[in-house]
Amino acid sequence: MKALTKTDFNFPGQKSVYHGKVRDVYNINDEKLVMVATDRISAFDVILPKGIPFKGQVLNQIASKFLDATADICPNWKLSSPDPMVTVGVMCEGFPVEMIVRGYLCGSAWRAYKSGVREICGVKLPEGMRENEKFPTPIITPTTKAEIGEHDADISKEEILAKGLATPEEYALLEKYTLALFQRGTEIAAKRGLILVDTKYEFGKHNGVIYLMDEIHTPDSSRYFYADGYAEKFAKGEPQKQLSKEFVREWLMDNGFQGKAGQQVPPMTDEIVTSISNRYIELYEHITGEHFLKEKATGDVLDRIEKNVLKEI
Repeated sequence: MKALTKTDFNFPGQKSVYHGKVRDVYNINDEKLVMVATDRISAFDVILPKGIPFKGQVLNQIASKFLDATADICPNWKLSSPDPMVTVGVMCEGFPVEMIVRGYLCGSAWRAYKSGVREICGVKLPEGMRENEKFPTPIITPTTKAEIGEHDADISKEEILAKGLATPEEYALLEKYTLALFQRGTEIAAKRGLILVDTKYEFGKHNGVIYLMDEIHTPDSSRYFYADGYAEKFAKGEPQKQLSKEFVREWLMDNGFQGKAGQQVPPMTDEIVTSISNRYIELYEHITGEHFLKEKATGDVLDRIEKNVLKEI
């Protein structure tokens, strides 16, 4: 199976296309979006040189399931998923921030904390915390939504309001939705023997109403620990067994790459690519409780996607 790293469709009514780090988003008559989850993979805001087979299918199908499973909490953009790698939804005007919510101290937050930082995005952190420790209550640490090639930047609630990126009423609703979605994701993960550690949500407005957009609770937007063994590993100060993209970042850092100027992405061998693909499939099966069915490429994947989307729009 070859990875799908590029699309260039021309759908009826297509007004524009946006090629993101992972997804290609097609604007249909300023009314609908066709979002294709490609097999591209990014880390440190850099698109890596090789795609990961089945990654797009994994991301799209997990996001689709969680959008359906949280539709009672807040409206979301999804209308249908006509292809394993595609979601079609209503077009929203996005807020230029990502709502990151953290239940545990790890990843970039831990790296900052270890260096002495005690406040992230205006949120004060307790003294004496350890890596992978659970926060008393989940914290929200928003970031700006960066353009390709730029890094997302931390931003506080106060800065968001001061810059007019959301009104006080809008931001209050974003916070409410973020915490409720995280609670639902936590409950679903717990049933599967997983801990939802942190994740991010993106929101936009459609006809004046705030909608949840994009992906939700995927390994690209979230970090999961295995619940079994968490307490023992934490007590011993050992690394947690996790299902997320963090292992990709760790592999890059171990090979001298953190997305900084002048650094080169290490060679991605077939073994590395296969191992990443397997980890994505593993997460799918754990978080959904279902066997992952690899979509067979009967003919050309691009042709399949186009035919499926044309039936829907």
